Amino acid sequence: MLPYIGRRLLQSVPLLIGVSVIGFGLMHLAPGGPLAVYTLNPTITNQDIERIRVVLGLDQPVPIQYMKWAIGMFTGNWGTTFFGGRPVLHVILERMPATFLLMGSALSLAILIGVTIGILGAVKRYSAFDMLATSGAMVALSFPTFWFGLMAIYCFAVRLGWFPSGGMYELGEEGNLLDLLRHLFLPVMVLALVITAGWSRYARSSFLEVLHQDYMRTAKAKGLRAHERLLRHAAPNALKPLLALLGVELPALFSGALVTETIFGWPGMGRLFVDALNMKEYPILMGLIMFTALFVIAANLLADIAIALLDPRVRLT
Repeated sequence: MLPYIGRRLLQSVPLLIGVSVIGFGLMHLAPGGPLAVYTLNPTITNQDIERIRVVLGLDQPVPIQYMKWAIGMFTGNWGTTFFGGRPVLHVILERMPATFLLMGSALSLAILIGVTIGILGAVKRYSAFDMLATSGAMVALSFPTFWFGLMAIYCFAVRLGWFPSGGMYELGEEGNLLDLLRHLFLPVMVLALVITAGWSRYARSSFLEVLHQDYMRTAKAKGLRAHERLLRHAAPNALKPLLALLGVELPALFSGALVTETIFGWPGMGRLFVDALNMKEYPILMGLIMFTALFVIAANLLADIAIALLDPRVRLT
């Protein structure tokens, strides 16, 4: 098992380097480059721009700038923000709990509901429930996340007034768990909706493929009851593709969280990314890109390990 994990870790290194090189290059190719936040200010003179360029090390060749930035990232020095001069890593870590709370809640709810619907759809193939679930999943996947978010705000916040339209707490209610849950409900429902649709379709396809295998018919001939066949024989084999899907779905979950946090004013990393993009805070943008890449790679590695534990044959690849 350890050699398999070691190989997967080594395969992640070129991917991280590629992400960092592409991201760093895009920041320099953007209009105005890293100094755009200063060049767009009419009160700053050309002499000030040149002085800032020297202070930030932007007068050096791009490869040298990249190497210094990469060494800083590796040692924990992710740079400082243009506005305020705060450490980028501290700014990201402040927003991380809110994003993980939103993503974790939405993903847990989506997996629980989506896999349950998918299993029931596979067991009751072509039934009214299966047709309704499949049609509902297609409808949910056809509409963008921001549309669901706007409709949720209009229906449940504006018209009915059941939930707040944005934010994480009411003013003066910081730390109130009930107030946090009220603010969390709509963003979680919107983010989980599209993810649930995808998980239900994948779970249905995976269990349908397994339920028609020879060993399932053999288990039925031996007299095992339906729930025993499903739990002991079908589930371990049908869940392997879903574990792989978990790692693949994380980038989509991050992008959905970015849209959801922006719509609902949720103070997480997605909202931070949008604010940094508008303010041309390139150090924060690069920090968020690398943090997301590290998180996605780590999640994929954990998914690969889980699959290898379920199926030892995978360790030989």
